[in-house]
Amino acid sequence: MTESIFHPKPVDELTFTDDGMFQEVLRDPEICAELVERLLHISVGHIEYPELEKTIAPYYTTKGVRLDVYLKDSDKIIDVELQSYPQEALGKRTRYYQSMIDMDSLMKGEDYSELKDSYILFICKQDPFKDENKKHYGLPCYTFRNICEENPAVNLNDKSLKVIYNASAYDEAKDERISAFLRFIHTNEPGKDDFSNRLSAQVEKIKDNEIFRRDYAAMNLHDRDITRAARQEGLLQGAAEAKSEAARNFYANGISQEIISKSLDLPLSKVSEILGQTTTKNSGGTTPL
Repeated sequence: MTESIFHPKPVDELTFTDDGMFQEVLRDPEICAELVERLLHISVGHIEYPELEKTIAPYYTTKGVRLDVYLKDSDKIIDVELQSYPQEALGKRTRYYQSMIDMDSLMKGEDYSELKDSYILFICKQDPFKDENKKHYGLPCYTFRNICEENPAVNLNDKSLKVIYNASAYDEAKDERISAFLRFIHTNEPGKDDFSNRLSAQVEKIKDNEIFRRDYAAMNLHDRDITRAARQEGLLQGAAEAKSEAARNFYANGISQEIISKSLDLPLSKVSEILGQTTTKNSGGTTPL
């Protein structure tokens, strides 16, 4: 049986929900602000230019985090994440993100009262929550706050909120604007929604940008997510030829040799050897990025 191979998506096939394209579209502060206002129902004033792939690693021994889109308003911090496929321990992931964001935002000597309001927003293509029978709850939106079990009226007032959207339940969303956006996330069809059409048009515009076409993978792809996807396809346990073909496919789509080495669990020298063979076979040669 031929082993399944993970193929990086070519630039021309990218959609809004693909890693790299999502961050690039949200470089536009107006689009970013409208997305946040629509999904979190908050007013966004002045947003500092979106910081893409924000990395927080306080100590070299600490597990760092890379956030998709990290925004700062005058009184709030907002982390926007898009999950195209299910990931384990989503709840603990949001907990860790929250702790890293707080650590990053409060300077030494500052008082706890100076912590800004914190919002962690996850947009998931699939429902991330199941009951004990492994049946999805099917809600379009899950909102989490810290509450007092003894008396819900007691407000901890920690100014933190976690909101997780499930795009697969777009038909269940009561807010028409949210329903339209989630439908776009789930189907990649903007329909009649003005905002979704703007997002779709921005995607097509970015695809024609030569700098993005050259650099999108190296700038935006998460090497850990590539590794996870490769594992799911069985590449790390597969035959040598499967890994060789995967390495060539990765490289043809602009992914660096270093990331290929980590993703496929191959020595960097072996990756160079494989790609050297590719260059020899191609009459025109291969031009590294």
